[in-house]
Amino acid sequence: MNPIHDNDIDTLLRQSFNGPTTDVGFSDRVMQHVLPRRRRSLWPLAAGILVGTVLCSLSLYNSPLWHAAWHGLRVGEWSSSTIIMLSTMTGMSLLALVWTLAEADDH
Repeated sequence: MNPIHDNDIDTLLRQSFNGPTTDVGFSDRVMQHVLPRRRRSLWPLAAGILVGTVLCSLSLYNSPLWHAAWHGLRVGEWSSSTIIMLSTMTGMSLLALVWTLAEADDH
């Protein structure tokens, strides 16, 4: 609709409106024909997480930052590379969480 004519249309609709209309069971009949929502399978999500983790690890395998971060984690030293890698992984996880919650609101 065009916002210029909204007030005119609202006025016309209000003049011809006689009050609430009875449902006469229409909503119940429609709901009987609506199919129940199918349950989603979890295996694509698990496979995507596994493949993403493996591919990310393979792409970072030759990176000196990655080796320094894992070495720092193994020996219990909090080096700058360890903190950078952990904060990056945490940030990406939080970003994925926020994106998932935003997409869930759309449905």
